[in-house]
Amino acid sequence: MKRLLLWMAVITATIPALGQRVITGKIVENESKEAMMMTTVKLMKTDSTLVKGLLTAENGTFSVTAPADGKYILKVTSVGYKDYTNNITVTGGKDVQLGTIALTADAIMLEGTTVKGHAAKVTLKEDTFVYNAAAYRTPEGSVVEELVKRLPGAQVDDDGKITINGKEVKKILIDGKEFMTGDTKTAMKNLPTSIIEKVKSYDEKSDLARISGIDDGNEQTVLDFGIKRGMNKGFFTNNDLAIGTKDRYAARVMAARMQDNFRVMGFGNANNVNDRGFSGRGGGGRSGLTAHKMAGANFNYEKKDKLKLDGSVLWNHSDGDTRTKTAAENFVSTVGSFSNSLNQNYSRSNSWNAQMRLEWMPDTMTNIMFRPNFSYSTNDGLSMSRSATYKDDPYLYVFDPLDEKDIEELAENDVMVNSRKNNSISYGESKNFGGSLQINRKLNNTGRNVTLRMGANYGESENKSLSTSNVHLYQIKNILGLDSTYQTNRYNLTPQKNYNYNVRTTYSEPIFKATFLQFSYEFQYKYTKSERSTFDFSNLGENFFAGITPQFRGWDEYLNRLDNPYQDYLDDDLSRFSEYKNYIHDIQLMLRIIRQAYNFNVGVTVMPQKTHFVQRYQGHHADTVRTVTNVTPTLDFRWKISKVSQLRFNYRGSTSQPSMTDLLDITDDSNPLNITMGNPGLKPSFTNSFFIRYNNYIQHRQQAFGANMSFNTTSNSFSSRVTYNPETGGRITRPENINGNWNIKGSFFYNTAIDTTGYFNVNTSTDFGYEHYVSYISINRNSDSQKNVTKSTSIREKLAGSYRNEWIEFEVNGTVTYNHARNALQPNSNLDTWIYSYGFNTSMTLPWGMGLSTDFNMNSRRGFNDESMNTNELIWNAQISQSFLKNKKLTLSLQFYDLLHQQSTISRTINAMQRNDTEYNAITNFAMLHVIYRMNLFGGKAAREGMRDGRRTDRPGQRGGRGPRMGGNRGGGGFGGPGMF
Repeated sequence: MKRLLLWMAVITATIPALGQRVITGKIVENESKEAMMMTTVKLMKTDSTLVKGLLTAENGTFSVTAPADGKYILKVTSVGYKDYTNNITVTGGKDVQLGTIALTADAIMLEGTTVKGHAAKVTLKEDTFVYNAAAYRTPEGSVVEELVKRLPGAQVDDDGKITINGKEVKKILIDGKEFMTGDTKTAMKNLPTSIIEKVKSYDEKSDLARISGIDDGNEQTVLDFGIKRGMNKGFFTNNDLAIGTKDRYAARVMAARMQDNFRVMGFGNANNVNDRGFSGRGGGGRSGLTAHKMAGANFNYEKKDKLKLDGSVLWNHSDGDTRTKTAAENFVSTVGSFSNSLNQNYSRSNSWNAQMRLEWMPDTMTNIMFRPNFSYSTNDGLSMSRSATYKDDPYLYVFDPLDEKDIEELAENDVMVNSRKNNSISYGESKNFGGSLQINRKLNNTGRNVTLRMGANYGESENKSLSTSNVHLYQIKNILGLDSTYQTNRYNLTPQKNYNYNVRTTYSEPIFKATFLQFSYEFQYKYTKSERSTFDFSNLGENFFAGITPQFRGWDEYLNRLDNPYQDYLDDDLSRFSEYKNYIHDIQLMLRIIRQAYNFNVGVTVMPQKTHFVQRYQGHHADTVRTVTNVTPTLDFRWKISKVSQLRFNYRGSTSQPSMTDLLDITDDSNPLNITMGNPGLKPSFTNSFFIRYNNYIQHRQQAFGANMSFNTTSNSFSSRVTYNPETGGRITRPENINGNWNIKGSFFYNTAIDTTGYFNVNTSTDFGYEHYVSYISINRNSDSQKNVTKSTSIREKLAGSYRNEWIEFEVNGTVTYNHARNALQPNSNLDTWIYSYGFNTSMTLPWGMGLSTDFNMNSRRGFNDESMNTNELIWNAQISQSFLKNKKLTLSLQFYDLLHQQSTISRTINAMQRNDTEYNAITNFAMLHVIYRMNLFGGKAAREGMRDGRRTDRPGQRGGRGPRMGGNRGGGGFGGPGMF
C-alpha cells in the first residue's frame, strides 16, 4: 500500500512538469514598437541543431516548448532586420518568459536582401488574406505583377485584369495608402518586388462606411502591398536598362522618398516588348507588336486624425502594329458560312490623367472629403483589310482563300459569296474633368450621423473617321448578268458633349444597440449630345480613291481628289443627331445589424427614372420619353466564425433597361452587310445574383483554405435574332427578350506547408463553371428564328509542390482545363477539349551573388476537331544574374525567352455563333540583357549609424530569383506567364 501511495505521489508531481518549459516572448520593431507578425523564431541546441521553428502570431507573440531541461539558443530572424540571438537555460521544468524583444532595422541588409527563414506562404484573418512575399521568389529585377501571378487563387489576364479568389481587384494600396486610384496596371507594372514584404487582399469598405462606422455592404476588392519594415523611411531608386535581340529594348526607372507622414514616388519606362511598363519580363506577347512609354508620380501626406492628402498624375503613350489573319465558321445557316480576313492595324495614343483626394477632419465628429479628377487623351488609328465569305470551307479548294487568283478559282466553283477591301483612318480627342464632395457629420457616438455627397463631371470629345470599302457580291447579278459590286466611302465628324451631376443625402439612426436604420436619397441628372455629320462619296466610282495609302490623319489626300468641297457631300439621312436626358431618383432603405460575431444587412432600393431621347437619323425623327421604375432588393450576411475564419452570403437583385436606340423602330441599313433593327417591344431584364464564400486558416499547420460559389439567373435577357442572307453573306440583327439564361461558378483553394519549418509546400486550386445560354438563330430570311441552347461546362485544376531553403527552390506544377459544350441546333459546334500545362522550375542563389534559374513547361491541347489545333509546345526559359559592388547594388541579368522556338501565335475561340481561328504577328523568341542598379538609404537612426560606423551583418547571396516561367494560357509569353500556378 505504501508503494502504491509513493508511485501516485511521483506521478502526481510529474504530470504538471510535462506541460512546462514553455519559452514565450513578443517581437516588436525597435523604433515604431509595432508588433512583427510572421517573424521566424528558432529554438536550437547549443550545437545549432534545430529543435523547433515557428512564426510569430499577428500580435508578435510566440510560444515554444523545450523538450527537456538544459541550455538552448533562441534565434529570431526577419528580412531587413538584424538577427537576434539569446542563450537560454531551462531548469527545474520551469517556463521562461523573455518579455518584449525589439528587432533593429539593418540598413545594410536592405541594400541586398536575403530570404532567410521559411515563413508561411499565406495567412488569413477574417476576410483578409496575407501573403508573405519572401515565400514567392521572383526573377531578379521583376515587378509586383510577377509576385501576384504566383499567389494562390490569383490570376492576371492579357489585359492586366486581376482576379483573386474569384473577385476582380479594383484598387491598389501601398501600406494602406491610395496609389494611382482607379489604375491597377501602373502599380503592377512598376513597383519592384524587392521592396515588398507582404501582400494583403481584402474587401475595402466604401468611403461612407469607413467614415460613418456603419458597414453598408458596398465594397471593392483591393491589393495592399506592404513595404518591408525599415524601408518605409528614407530614399530608394531602382533603375533597369535592357537591350535584346531582334531590336528589343526596355527601360524602367523608379524613385521614392518616404517619411513618417509623407511619401512621393516617381516612375518612368519605355519598352517595345508589348508591355505597359514591365521592362522585359513580358516575353514578347502574342497579339501584335506594341511600344509603350509612360511617366507618373504619386504622393501621400497624412496628419493623423486631421488631414489626408493623396494625388497622382500619369502620362501614357503607345504605338501599335497588329497584323491578324482570321478564319471563321459561322453557325447561322445550314448551307454553311465560312469567312477569312487579313487585317493590318496601326495605332498611337497619348493620355494624361490626374486625380487627388483631400480628406479633412476638423474635429472628431466631422469629415470632409473632396476628390477632383482630370483626363485628356488622343488616339490615332489606321487599318487596311481584306475579307471574304464562302459557302464552303475554302481550304478544301485552295491554299490562300484571300489571294486574287484563288478567289477567281473559288468563284468558278460557286463557293464565293462576297469579298471586301476596306481602308480606314480615325482620330479622336477627349477631355474630361469632375469631382465629388462628401461631408459627414456624426450627431452622437452611438451611430447617428448624416452625410451629404455631391458630384459633377463634364466631358467633350471630337472624333473623325474616313473609310473606303469595296464589296463584290458573287451570288447576285446586275442587269448585265455580271457580279454585283458596290462601294461605301464616307467621312464622319462626330463632336460629343456630356455632363452630369448628383446630390445624395444619407441618414443613419441607431434603433437598438449596434442596430441601424439607414435611409438615403439621391438625385442624378445625365446629359449626352452627339451630332455626327456624314459625308458620302460612295457614288464616285470603284477606283476613285485607288492608289492612296492610308496615313495617320491623312484625310486631306482623299478629300483633295473631290471635285467639290467635302461639305457639299453631306448626307442628311446618314448623319445622326442624338440627345439623351436622364433624370434618376435613387431611394434606399437598409437595416444594418452589426455584432461582434456577425454583420447582417438587408434592404431595398427603388429607382424611378425618366429618359428623354431625341434622334434624327435616316429620315426618321424620334422624340420620346420613357419612364421606368427599378426595384433592387439586397441582402448581405457575414459570420465571423473566428479571427481567421469567415462565412459570407450575399444576394442582390438588379434590373437592366434596354437602350433607347434598341427601342426605336428604325432599320439601319447604312452597312448592307450588317443591318440592324430596333424593337419597341423590348422589356427590362431582371437578374438574381447569389454569392457565398468561406475561408479558414490553421496557423500551427500553416494551412489556408477557402471556397466560394456564385449563381446568376436572368429573366427577359437581351438577345439578338440574327438572320443570315446566303446570297450576300450579310446579317440582319434585331434585339429580342429571351428566358433561360443562368450560370453557376465556384472555386476552392488549399495551401499548406508539409513540415513545421515550411521547407516543403503544396498548393492546389479548383475552378468550375456551368453556363446555360439561350439565343436565337435564323437559318434564312424566310424562316422564323429558333431558340438555340448552348450548355457549357468548364473545370480547371492547378496543383504545385515546392521545396525551398536559403539557396535553392524547386517546384513541380501542373494545370489541366476541360471544356465540355453542347449546342442544340448546331452539333458541329460541340466541344470536348483538354488543355494541359505541366512542368517544373528551379532557381538557385549562390553565395557570391550569382542567381541561376530555368523552367520547362509543356503546353498541350487535345480534343479539337481541327488536328492543327491539337498541339504540343515545350517552352524553355532561362536566366542568369550576377550582382556586383558593395551591398550588391549592381546586377547584370541575361534572360532567354522560348529557347526552343515552340510558342505559337494562333488562338481559337468557339461560342454559340461561330468558331474563330486567329493568327497574330508577334516576337516570342528573343534574349535580353538587363543592367539593374539600386540605391537604397533606409532604416532608422540606429541602422544609419551602423552604416556610418561600417558595422554590418553579411548575408550570403541575395534574394533568389524564381526561374522565368512560361504560362500555359493565352498570351502567356515569357517569365511568369499565366497558367503556371
